[in-house]
Amino acid sequence: MQVLKNILYGVSLKSLTGDREEEVTGIAFDSRKVKEGFLFVAIKGLTVDGHNYIEKAVEFGAKVIVCEYPPELSDENLTVVKTDNSAEALGIIASNFYGRPSEKLKLVGITGTNGKTTCAILLHDLFTTLGYSAGLLSTVENRINNRITATVATTPDALQLNQLMSEMVKTGCTYCFMEVSSHALVQHRTAGVHFTGGVFTNISHDHLDYHKTFDEYIAAKKLLFDGLSSEAFALVNADDKRGAVMLQNTKAEKNRFAIRSVADFKGRLIHSTLQGLELNFNGVDVWFKLIGEFNAYNLLTVYSTAILLGEDKEDVLSGLSMMQGPRGRFEKVNNEAKVLAIVDYAHTPDALETVLKTINDLRTKNEVLVTVVGCGGDRDKTKRPEMAKIAAKLSNKVILTSDNPRTEDAKQILEDMKAGIPKSKERSVMVIEDRKEAICTACNLVNEGDMLLVAGKGHETYQEINGVRYHFDDKEILKQQLNTE
Repeated sequence: MQVLKNILYGVSLKSLTGDREEEVTGIAFDSRKVKEGFLFVAIKGLTVDGHNYIEKAVEFGAKVIVCEYPPELSDENLTVVKTDNSAEALGIIASNFYGRPSEKLKLVGITGTNGKTTCAILLHDLFTTLGYSAGLLSTVENRINNRITATVATTPDALQLNQLMSEMVKTGCTYCFMEVSSHALVQHRTAGVHFTGGVFTNISHDHLDYHKTFDEYIAAKKLLFDGLSSEAFALVNADDKRGAVMLQNTKAEKNRFAIRSVADFKGRLIHSTLQGLELNFNGVDVWFKLIGEFNAYNLLTVYSTAILLGEDKEDVLSGLSMMQGPRGRFEKVNNEAKVLAIVDYAHTPDALETVLKTINDLRTKNEVLVTVVGCGGDRDKTKRPEMAKIAAKLSNKVILTSDNPRTEDAKQILEDMKAGIPKSKERSVMVIEDRKEAICTACNLVNEGDMLLVAGKGHETYQEINGVRYHFDDKEILKQQLNTE
């Protein structure tokens, strides 16, 4: 329970009518979750406007309403707070309500198109190995020390975010590593959150269904760095030309990492094999278990971040050398058929191209490479033909299949993908809508020593069709099909 005037600290108020001393028992922005004594925040969303549910929230017991335009209610016991931006206000209110937990943690936010999840998980695992209590907020899962909780979105909503960080503080966590999505930044989910550091991995075309233009997408990512304080650090990939954009106007200490450019943290790829990577970080050669040049960047990102957080270089490199990659990220599926079977979350053209180039770089003889790939529904349609084009260009055989069609027609998604297949590659491409059938067919196309990539879903253990999530695990099906001896 908190007094209203205390949890409004930092909120930009236009007006307040009612009692500033009102005791608030909880916060909600969904009227169905309101209980007696709650503060209800009315937010204008893409499809639903919370202002239409203010009356319902009051019926359920809300004593305080935070909104952008006041309701026409005559309840004398109701306190109404008017602000220009309810979504931003929610973040600040949630932070205050839970005791500003981000200020009690060393919180590092990681943004970018690819690599966020791997970097966040590696950082969590590294700092745990180094003896710290740490939290994780990621696409794959949330962790409070070793306790794992499921995740719905890359970045939780403002209430969940502050509640989770509050639990981290209570259980003794001193660090938290957090994926920060472009959606979350634009929607003010991180309003009121204090970051010790911000990290930029890279950027390529994604989420244009939401951001509309690539420039808007870049601007969304930049919001993380624009909001950093002068005591924070900003770390960006200097090999990505947008890294310099992220640093423009930030108050934070500016740092860069790179493999191809001049940087504060310099990496060099020495050897890349199916067993791992030999890299040189700032003059020190180290062998890592992770595979592929894209993981060289992830490892360098994590190394650089840990050094900026004050850790010893030798301890960091020793810890990282023992790390395995997170599930669903270039994850090898061991099998009796002796096929190099890989499950990867690649769901953007850039990510798919990176994974396929990595596999091709590891090829030694005349291995056949079969790729199974789909595109999600209700998402950026412009990348569908590009994904298919890349798969066809870099694979011997391709099977286009369903991913998470969500509310779209899977057949139409496949038609959109087929448009990207060059005429010269049409005979090497199959279309099988049923994802399980597609994976099974792919398994029948490979022999010992061949390579099979199942891309798009990675760690996910469901398939979403018409708003319903059904159990579906790419890795599970691969094991069933390839372990036949």
